[in-house]
Amino acid sequence: MEKLFKLKAHGTNVRTEIMAGITTFISMVYILAVNPAMLADAGMDSGAVFTATAISATIASLCMAFFANYPIALASGMGINAYFTYSVCIPMLQAGIADPWKIALTAVLVEGLIFILLSFFKFRESLVNNVPANLKYGITVGIGLFITFVGLQGAGITVLSSSTLVDLGKVVSPQFALAMLGLIIIAVLQHYKVKGSILWGILATWILGMVAQGLGWYVVDVEAGVNSLFPSFEGYSVIPSLPNFFAFDFSYILNNLSTFIVIVFSFLFVDLFDTVGTLIGVADKGDLLDEEGKLPRAGGALMADAVGTVVGACLGTSTVTSYVESSAGVAQGGRTGLTAVTAAVLFLLSLFLSPIFLAIPKFATTPALIYVGLLMMSSVKKMTFDGDMADVIGGFLAIIMMPFTYSIANGIMFGILSWILLKLFTGKAKDIPLVMWISGALFAFRIFTML
Repeated sequence: MEKLFKLKAHGTNVRTEIMAGITTFISMVYILAVNPAMLADAGMDSGAVFTATAISATIASLCMAFFANYPIALASGMGINAYFTYSVCIPMLQAGIADPWKIALTAVLVEGLIFILLSFFKFRESLVNNVPANLKYGITVGIGLFITFVGLQGAGITVLSSSTLVDLGKVVSPQFALAMLGLIIIAVLQHYKVKGSILWGILATWILGMVAQGLGWYVVDVEAGVNSLFPSFEGYSVIPSLPNFFAFDFSYILNNLSTFIVIVFSFLFVDLFDTVGTLIGVADKGDLLDEEGKLPRAGGALMADAVGTVVGACLGTSTVTSYVESSAGVAQGGRTGLTAVTAAVLFLLSLFLSPIFLAIPKFATTPALIYVGLLMMSSVKKMTFDGDMADVIGGFLAIIMMPFTYSIANGIMFGILSWILLKLFTGKAKDIPLVMWISGALFAFRIFTML
């Protein structure tokens, strides 16, 4: 372990890394339930998608561990899977196109291959390392707010409002109350410096939820999306469904090239900047950036993302990307690829123990996401809010646009575009690196495709 992951050099040990890996996995295991359900709306077999999601997450996380030695796990990305289903596949279904998911998987494959080429030419690595410092810290803070918002939604603490967009949920609901209690548990354990406090907080919240279900406070209503908190092995099969191997449709490209290019670019854009933001945010909180604020071995980390996407497409799932929930494991002390290996092993085991993993509710991971959001918010202390207005406005927009538009990529887009424009308008064009010019052009094209 020491030779592979250099644990001592990173100030960690096997126990800490394994605990961190378990924490990361539990924080993102919801993808095994959400992704199959979402892609089923696109006409795919949910069992096959479950298998593809678990295997691709395993392979991609192992690539991250051995290519870059970072404590970051990967899986099919949230948000981009919604685009896959509701913006690509369903409109095609409505237009009478059979099996549009095969076309979407082809676009994901092409996107992954382009990413591999970009990684070889070090474009993505250059982007990670040339983002201005204030913008990097703003991205970290924005991601902290974003995952906090995700956590609050998962427990019904924040709910939809027709008049104000968001509102406070039902305080007396078990999900709301137990999530807040779980946060208090994590805080108390942190105060007493208990190892694995975030993981124990998640498990304690889940156990309290099962007690609440047993007492009749937590009422199961499957139609309303309120599932039992007890693992169910009814209809369980040890052998999982086979994935859709190489289910591509290249014939569509011949007659619909421009449409296909737009689909590929949309996948490319979201994955590129979500990954960049996640790497910067998680690395900043794990003290993995060097003295110049750059990310060592960024190329390996980005290659893991690209390989994961290609593997995922070949297995039959949407774009695989680095998960911001990895910050939960980093907050738990994870500093090396052993954390990612642990998460990978658990994803593999989930193929055969899915009832257990899928029984963990979102409200049980809410305390972890809120606490990690708090930790990531601390990067705001490193930011400067006077001086160069490009740095000030760029960093600020990165912070606010992520949670308020529900997209890491949008936060980076507005942060970088405002930074470039303010550099131009203040006579500092020579300070703009080439990679930022290229990013600005990509953002401009992205906005054009949204018109």
